[in-house]
Amino acid sequence: MRRTPHALLATTAALAAAVVAPSSPAGAAAAVPAAGTYYVQSTVTGLNAADAQGVVEQHRPRGDEDRQQWNLRPSGSSYVLESTDAVGSCLGRSGDRARTVGCASADAAWEITPTGADRYTLTAPGTDRHLTLAPQPSGATHPAPLAIGGPGTLASWYLTPVSPATAPMPPEDRRTLDQVTFLTSHNAYANGVDGGFAPPFVNLAPNQSRGITQQLADGVRGFMLDIHQTPDGAILCHNSCTLVSRPVALRADLQRIVDFLRARPDQFVTVFLEDYVDPGVLRAELARVSGLEQVLYRPDRTGVRQQGWPRMADLVAADDRLLILTDHSRAADQAAGLTRDSFGVMYQREWTVENHWSMGSGLGSSDWSCYSRWYDPDTNIPLTHTEPGFRPLFVMNHFRDVPISGTVSTDNAKLADRARRFCQPAARKKPTFLAVDRYELGDTAAAVNALNTYTYP
Repeated sequence: MRRTPHALLATTAALAAAVVAPSSPAGAAAAVPAAGTYYVQSTVTGLNAADAQGVVEQHRPRGDEDRQQWNLRPSGSSYVLESTDAVGSCLGRSGDRARTVGCASADAAWEITPTGADRYTLTAPGTDRHLTLAPQPSGATHPAPLAIGGPGTLASWYLTPVSPATAPMPPEDRRTLDQVTFLTSHNAYANGVDGGFAPPFVNLAPNQSRGITQQLADGVRGFMLDIHQTPDGAILCHNSCTLVSRPVALRADLQRIVDFLRARPDQFVTVFLEDYVDPGVLRAELARVSGLEQVLYRPDRTGVRQQGWPRMADLVAADDRLLILTDHSRAADQAAGLTRDSFGVMYQREWTVENHWSMGSGLGSSDWSCYSRWYDPDTNIPLTHTEPGFRPLFVMNHFRDVPISGTVSTDNAKLADRARRFCQPAARKKPTFLAVDRYELGDTAAAVNALNTYTYP
């Protein structure tokens, strides 16, 4: 497969920081963020410190809806963090527990010390007692109540601005892949146009109403596809292929996408596989897609993890324009003796972060909190995950369990608002992929266009 080295966008000072350090009070660290409103966000879990009736707990990020915002200001030689919801009530401590206390109390004062990479410790003045996560019992996620304890990884925090500084989107020839936002169709195959996708009753509630070819024509550039293994290979079905009439093969939809890319050599597409097939079956399926190898993008071979994502213009010039990601486990594939990235399918958890997939049922109240899909007793990949020189792409899911048209239309109309108020600060990055049901409802294109006017530092 032909490869052309990518030119990589150098990091600029203008985008390096969300806030500017002020003059610090005597005895305070020089790089404490400016006075303002922040989320106090664990670097371990990505969850936020919240006032839960006087107890300070880590909660799923919920913007301004859950007493998670704190006004940072100097107080003598230290700092206080006052709740935006309760004037005079500050994030503080009582014994070995985090509590809200009166802002004039000595227990409200913190020494804030930068520890690099936009991370800080919050320490009781003159002591070695830190705001920290409670220790994690074996096989469990960290308990919600925050504690006062010793130094270490669990005592590391982001101070994430509620209203961060942004910068204008660079010109098209300079913008990098992680600076761009793409409209993405959840269960793109479940459209009732290209073929069957589920048993008869489930078939009555398609996630999309237009076929893959029309989705591409309408500007969709991310496609979420569920694949199951049958005697015919990798087939697109919801939950299982039993009783599905006229199911579509993965290779059929991939061929539609590759044909589109051939006709539109300036475009880039990403495919997400919810993957229930053996790696050998998937490899054979991809081999049957004419022209796929010529446009397949291999970030694992181009230094992305060391140097960051390339410019879109360089991807187009190299004809590296189709990124395929799988949610399958690398460990399971290694046990089977064939890894998917050996034939160009990237493991999603190594290249992206993703919020939990559901906002609730198709009717009734919704849960707009934005937290990692991969935070559980076995896995911890917070939305805030970064590595030296590398920021994962951010998949923002915005849909419910059941796609009911009226609810979808209302939810999609609020897409940009949720991205701005909930998910961007939760991930400390702009969504790369906005995944929705029925993308034609609620003007999702306007949300994508709005996000593509700026970069998030």
